[in-house]
Amino acid sequence: MIQYALKCAGGHAFDSWFQSASAYDKLAAAGMVTCAVCGSADVEKAIMTPRVRPGRKAVSSVGEPEPAARPAAGPAPGAAALSRPSGEVEKALAELKRKVEENSDYVGQDFVSEARKMHLGDAPERSIHGEARLEEAKALAEEGIPVMPLPFVPNRKTN
Repeated sequence: MIQYALKCAGGHAFDSWFQSASAYDKLAAAGMVTCAVCGSADVEKAIMTPRVRPGRKAVSSVGEPEPAARPAAGPAPGAAALSRPSGEVEKALAELKRKVEENSDYVGQDFVSEARKMHLGDAPERSIHGEARLEEAKALAEEGIPVMPLPFVPNRKTN
């Protein structure tokens, strides 16, 4: 496993884990690495500091044990922490995402069928969010089923 500091064209910085460097390259080339904040697929590796830890019992040149060095904490210099949105718009989007995820059920790829079932009375009404292709969402709206796009990627969809 390898962890990369990433940034999108919108200036958002975040970290993500990959099976290997070649796995990252393959996923990035396929457009499957997306920004955890805005969902953009225009993502690249950011400058990051390596995490090097000394052996458990490093010994000084005079034969005495040296205190273990602590690994660097937090993101690389200049990188924004993912858990702290940097601007007012990002803060508002983060709050909207939190409210949606707290107050609705994530149904993933079953969004279209679940919305139809609720509209027809075949399933109990509840707040849901999930994923749908544009043409599917348009068809739901034409059928009188209220839907709206969300300006963020669900947690289960992130890298």
